Amino acid sequence: MAHAEAQAGSHDIGQQHPLGIYFKIWAWLFVLSAASYAVDYFQLEGALRWSLILIFMMLKAGLIVAVFMHMMWERLALLYAIVVPPLLVLVFVVIMALESDYTFETREIFFAIGP
Repeated sequence: MAHAEAQAGSHDIGQQHPLGIYFKIWAWLFVLSAASYAVDYFQLEGALRWSLILIFMMLKAGLIVAVFMHMMWERLALLYAIVVPPLLVLVFVVIMALESDYTFETREIFFAIGP
């Protein structure tokens, strides 16, 4: 009887993360958002502006995915869900870039005007 009660009570116990982690992540998200707005406030231009915006965006997205979607505690899930798809997209982009160069060069050869 005691064993059955112990098993029934074990379903109530779950993995709890301390609230401090969430408060730290919220603080980091606030700091990164403030830095992102500072890029606009200081009117940065060109590649520096866009690289900073993209860096801050990726850092915020990484924090949100890692903590709020609980990927930080699931290593293999993080690898499969977050890292593999962008790598595959990058591979396909490289393949299509190579194909586009081949197509462009072929068109230059066959549709060239003049001698």
